[in-house]
Amino acid sequence: MTTFTNPVLNADWSDPDVVRVGDDFYLTASSFGRVPGLPLLHSRDLVGWTLVGPALELLEPEERFTSPRHDRGVWAPSLRHHDDRFWIFWGDPDQGIFQVNAPEIRGPWTRPRLVKEGKGLIDPCPLWDDETGEAYLVHAWAKSRSGIRNRLTGHRMHPDGTSLLDAGKVIVDGDRIPGWFTLEGPKLYRHDGWFWILAPAGGVPTGWQGALRSRGFFGPYEERIVLEQRDTDVNGPHQGGWVRTATGEDWFLHSQQRGGYGRVVHLQPMRWGSGGGRPVIGDDGAPVAVHPRPGLPARPPAAPATDDDFPGGRFGRRWQWTANPGECWATQHSGDGLRLACVRSADAHDLRRLPHVLTQRLPGSPCAVEVGLRLESTEPGARAGLAVLGDAFGWIGLECGPDRAVRLVHRFAQAVADRERDASRSCPAPEGRARLRIGIGLGARCRFAYDIGAGPVPSGPVFAATPWRWTGALLGLFAVAPEGPGHAGAAAFTRFRISAE
Repeated sequence: MTTFTNPVLNADWSDPDVVRVGDDFYLTASSFGRVPGLPLLHSRDLVGWTLVGPALELLEPEERFTSPRHDRGVWAPSLRHHDDRFWIFWGDPDQGIFQVNAPEIRGPWTRPRLVKEGKGLIDPCPLWDDETGEAYLVHAWAKSRSGIRNRLTGHRMHPDGTSLLDAGKVIVDGDRIPGWFTLEGPKLYRHDGWFWILAPAGGVPTGWQGALRSRGFFGPYEERIVLEQRDTDVNGPHQGGWVRTATGEDWFLHSQQRGGYGRVVHLQPMRWGSGGGRPVIGDDGAPVAVHPRPGLPARPPAAPATDDDFPGGRFGRRWQWTANPGECWATQHSGDGLRLACVRSADAHDLRRLPHVLTQRLPGSPCAVEVGLRLESTEPGARAGLAVLGDAFGWIGLECGPDRAVRLVHRFAQAVADRERDASRSCPAPEGRARLRIGIGLGARCRFAYDIGAGPVPSGPVFAATPWRWTGALLGLFAVAPEGPGHAGAAAFTRFRISAE
């Protein structure tokens, strides 16, 4: 294979940032309120990526994230390697700017440290200037929390990355740039004697990537648009990072908003003009769909894993809870299969409110998702299933009825609804078992089906997956029961598979 096709990460790895260490490339992305957070991906060729683990085991303070906060938590992290350590800075729009670091990409990672407290502080990026020994940090603002937007604020930072050395100064005011709005997501670099800020503007669905340069960190900065949609089908090509290979090639990874799929990741060729000239990204400023691969040693095709047999009851790194996990939600055992407790909840009727939904990203290509389920409960109202979860949701699974018999059910809720309702008629599920299936077509249109022993049976109408406010839809496994005393049983999931369709 001499070319690659975008997107190189065809799922919601939003707001990516990338760094090279030796011959290895590492990438992180926003994880918002899901746990564990700060996913870490590895590549040797910038095209194929595998997931190596998270940098953040729990969101802090822990009590703040015991219930789902789907659009909060970890926003737009920056990943850097300095002084033989990996560093990640991110903004929590309700708390401030945090930092973790580690000697190796697999950790151990430090606990989060609050570097700057305040509301609306987002998208931070550090820079250690090897020429002067100075350290800096730039960040953007969320108007929803601070009343400020379209501005970038710069600070001097302590070289150990633990604190800031001044009150900060607005170094770029987007309101003073004709036509620019929603300036955010800055990535800070030093190149050819200039300070460079690569930052998107214009809004996630429709915006562009800008490049700003200055001789001094605090400005003034000159701006240029260096990547925009033009006549391509790549809307809003922006929010990403620059990386240089060991052989001197320059590349830019960025996200693209695709509705229910979230923000997928594209790889663009990049080159620098001489003498501090602007970066040229893509095909002279337009995104490329197909392009010659980076000049790096050939590698086998790779992608983040999706399938899981849950050996010993454990689940792989690709799974995330919708909030900080509680004890005994998942039970380890000697065989294969995921055993989830039917956690009692007053919100059993609304998956969006449950912290114990185990999720992974919705694939961006047509596919079929399948999993086996056995409901081991005699508690009326206990249920478990396979879900597509966004601000609207749909799920198919098993429920224990008032007569303690287990039935196959299929339910959904619209974004404006406060509880689920039936999407099809229920039917008996012999032995409390079923094989569940969701076929996902173009436009994230989902068709549900089940097999209770007589072959696949379609269920209900087409359901169009919808995003959350800032994230794509999720696939989810769950087990839940109504409020009440005592243990409510469990659900056993087996052989989770995602296959091309």
